[in-house]
Amino acid sequence: MYMELFNYKNDFVLENGNVLPELTIAFKTYGKLNATKTNVIWICHALTANADPADWWKGLVGENCTIDSNKYFIVSANILGSCYGTTGPLSINPTTNQPYYSNFPSITIRDMVAANILLRKHLGIDTIYLLMGGSMGGYQALEWCIMEKEVIRNVFLIATSPSESAWGVSVHTAQRLAIEADATWLEHTSDAGTKGLKAARAIGILTYRNYAIFQDKQTDPDPEKIDNFKASSYIIYQGEKLVKRFNAYSYWLLTKAMDSHHLGRKRGGDLIKTLNSIPQKVLIIGIKSDILCPLDEQRFMKQHIPNAQLVEIDSAYGHDGFIIETHQISEHLSKWMKNL
Repeated sequence: MYMELFNYKNDFVLENGNVLPELTIAFKTYGKLNATKTNVIWICHALTANADPADWWKGLVGENCTIDSNKYFIVSANILGSCYGTTGPLSINPTTNQPYYSNFPSITIRDMVAANILLRKHLGIDTIYLLMGGSMGGYQALEWCIMEKEVIRNVFLIATSPSESAWGVSVHTAQRLAIEADATWLEHTSDAGTKGLKAARAIGILTYRNYAIFQDKQTDPDPEKIDNFKASSYIIYQGEKLVKRFNAYSYWLLTKAMDSHHLGRKRGGDLIKTLNSIPQKVLIIGIKSDILCPLDEQRFMKQHIPNAQLVEIDSAYGHDGFIIETHQISEHLSKWMKNL
């Protein structure tokens, strides 16, 4: 997967006051910027995804899709703290010439957006026609449309919320406890916490899906079985698959960043007033079977964002429906975009 790199050689001040002495952002673009620079679509990704939405959002992003690279200039950047090219725990700390590992400072969703803003300016983009994101990507999109109200024109949000719920914080805490229980955790190696990450992913999968889909897809047909259940194999497989492509330090750090998500922070603490201040046209899609970011979250946003439209879709896949249900998403997003 080819990524471009933007190297920012100045201090990057984090929301908590800590400073990264330099910053690298891995990003990918599709299509061409038009002469008036008005065809930019920026896609913010979720927890363990990367800057290649044509890969993980197949059917929605790419040639002849709703987010069509023949028509739009599509930009996506790997988030701060990840392990896919943007500065994170595995990056070299220029002060010590060693990887940060556990010494990487804590970050917030706003820090991720601040990094995106640096990249936007570097690319000479003055207007973002459509900013979009699902799950944690939606957290970033919500922050950004407040931080740069004059830049963002329209916003698409799916399976997301304006603040991290107590339920979400609890899930993330359980995942971090699993990582911290790994005897290798905090060792200064790239594979520290690997077994803990496998367990953390297992916890996450339970919230990304739901009871009904597990019953349908993972129930064993053999009533005589007393071990090696299909559901167990599936959970183990999902943990092993993530361990092969992601890093425990990044996972721990990014779940902490999600816990910090609250649009009202440093804005008077008033979530409703902050949502009332969002000027953009916003399409919100909620998934009826989502137990991680349930419909109550999307209905709350619809109630308090002045120019918001809410669509509720059916999916057996729970929270993961925001990636899987591209046909339904495309249908509703296309219809909404025709009226922009």
